[in-house]
Amino acid sequence: MSRQLHSFKGGIHPPVHKAESCNEPVHPAALPEKLFIPLRQHIGNPAKPVVEVGDRVLKGQMIGAADGYISVAIHASSSGVVSAIGPSVVPHISGLPDECIAIETDGRDEWIAHGPLDYRAMEPAALRMQLRDMGIAGLGGAVFPSAVKLDPGAAQTCPTLIINGCECEPWITCDDVLMRNHADEILQGVVVMRHLLGCTEIIVGIEDNKPEALSAMKAAAQKLDFAVEVVAVPTIYPGGGAKQLIETLTSKQVPSGKLSTDIGIQVFNVGTAHALARAVHHGEPLISRLVTVTGHVRRPRNFEALIGTPMHRLIELAGELDGADGVLMGGPMMGVPMPDLEAPVVKATNCLLVKSNELFPPLPKALPCIRCTRCADACPAQLQPQELFRFARSGDFGRAQEYHLFDCIECGCCSYVCPSRIPLVDFYRYAKSEIWAREKDKRASDLARARHEFRQFRLEREKKEKAEKLAAKAQTKRSEIAADPSVSGAPDADAKKALIAAALARAQAKKAEVTPKNTDALSPDTQHEIDEIEARRAKIRELAHQPLESEEKKP
Repeated sequence: MSRQLHSFKGGIHPPVHKAESCNEPVHPAALPEKLFIPLRQHIGNPAKPVVEVGDRVLKGQMIGAADGYISVAIHASSSGVVSAIGPSVVPHISGLPDECIAIETDGRDEWIAHGPLDYRAMEPAALRMQLRDMGIAGLGGAVFPSAVKLDPGAAQTCPTLIINGCECEPWITCDDVLMRNHADEILQGVVVMRHLLGCTEIIVGIEDNKPEALSAMKAAAQKLDFAVEVVAVPTIYPGGGAKQLIETLTSKQVPSGKLSTDIGIQVFNVGTAHALARAVHHGEPLISRLVTVTGHVRRPRNFEALIGTPMHRLIELAGELDGADGVLMGGPMMGVPMPDLEAPVVKATNCLLVKSNELFPPLPKALPCIRCTRCADACPAQLQPQELFRFARSGDFGRAQEYHLFDCIECGCCSYVCPSRIPLVDFYRYAKSEIWAREKDKRASDLARARHEFRQFRLEREKKEKAEKLAAKAQTKRSEIAADPSVSGAPDADAKKALIAAALARAQAKKAEVTPKNTDALSPDTQHEIDEIEARRAKIRELAHQPLESEEKKP
C-alpha cells in the first residue's frame, strides 16, 4: 500500500537544470598543495585547535576539538605539516576572515590508524560523543551537529525518522549522485540512526524527478531486516525543506517556534547518513564531501573534494569559461555569493554555481511594492512577506517578530515571484541580523547590570560585616574593663584613663624587654657614639617631663 501524500501551501517550479551534472561519474578532486580548514564549519561553538604550527599531521587526525555540546571536531583532510593557525579567508558573503588551520600537504595522503566502531556495544551517550569527535554534522545545509540531533531526549525514542533525498534546489545534484552510487552505505547510516533514536517508522523521501536514485534506494532497502519506505514525492521547490517534507509525508505541521522532535519526527539528509556510515563502519571522520560544480563551466559534474580545498581548484577542474561573473556557494535560490575563491570547501559546500549574464541575467531595478500578494501565495511557511518587508525596511523589528519573521526559511520563493523584483529575502536577513545584534547587546547590558548590582550588594555586605566586627570588638573591650578589678566601679572617664595607663605600662614593659641586636664586640668608637646617643635621648626625656615656661608663670 503506497503512502498517502499531502501538499504544503505555496512553493514554486523554477527550471531545475539537473541534467547538466547528474549524468557524469563522480571525479575525485586532485590533492591541493595547501589545505585551509576553518575551525567554524557548523552551528554552535567553533572547534579549538589541538595542534601547533610545525606539527606533522596524518589524514583523519583531529586538529580541532569540539568546544561544548553543540560543536563538532575538525580533522586533517590529508597528511602534511601545519603551516599556520590564524585568520584566513572563509566561505562567507562578508569576505571577512576567520580562524583556520593551514596544512601543507606532503603528497603521501597517509591515514591515521582507524577501524570500525562496535556501536551496538557502546552506550548511546558515548557513541554520540564519538560521532561528535569524528566531526559528523548535517550536510543538508544547516550543518547542525548530528550528535545533538541523535539524542532522543527525555522521551528516549523518536517514533519517525525521515531521510531527506529531495534536493529541491535547482542545479544541485550531489545528493542524487550519492544515492545512485552509495545507496547501501546511506541505509547503513540509517541503521545506526535507528539504533540511537529508537525509531519505529523510517521514510526516505526523494523527488520524483530522480528515478535512478529512487530505484537504487528501493533496492538497498529490500536488503534490510526492517521496513524502510522509499517514497517519491512531487517535484516542487522548496519540497526538500524539513518542515515541508514532514508535511508532505505525514500531514503533520511543526508548530511555530518548535522543533520536529516535539512532534516525534527527526529529519536527516542522505549525505549525513552516508558520512555517519563511513564513521561507524570504517572509522573515517568527515573530511570530504561531494560538491556539484556547474553553471558556466565546460564540464559540469560532481567532485569528491577534501574539506579545505580552495574553491578555485574545483572550478579549474570543471573548466571555467570566459564571461563568468561570480560564483554562488549553493543554488540560485538560497546560495550565497563568494567574494574570494581562495575560500575553502567546507562541510556546508554542496555546490559551486558559476554565474554568467546568459545564465543569470542581472535583475532590473527594484520597483515599489504593488501589494499584489503573490509572495504570500508562494510562501511555504504561510507568512505575510509583504508585511515583513515593510517592517524590515522601516526598522520596526518588533512588529516583524510579531509576524513570525524567524519562521522564514529564506527559501527565496517570495523574491522569485515578486513582479517588482524586490530582493525580499535580503531584507529578512537584515532584520534577523539586527534583532540578533540587539539581543546580543541586551544580554551584555543585562550581564553588566547584574555584575554592578552584585558588586553593590557585596560592598554593602562587607560594610555591614565590618560594622558588626567593630561592634563586637567594642563589646569585648567593655567586657574586659568591667571584669578588671582595678577599674571596676570607677566612672567612665577614670576607667578610660586607667585603661590608657595600663596600656602604656604594658608598652613600656614590652619595650624594656627588647634587647638591642648586633651589640656584641663593639669597638670603643662605636660604643662611645652609642653612649652619646643615649645621653641625648635621656636629656630629651628629662626636658619632656619639665613644665613649660608659660605654665611656671601662671599664678
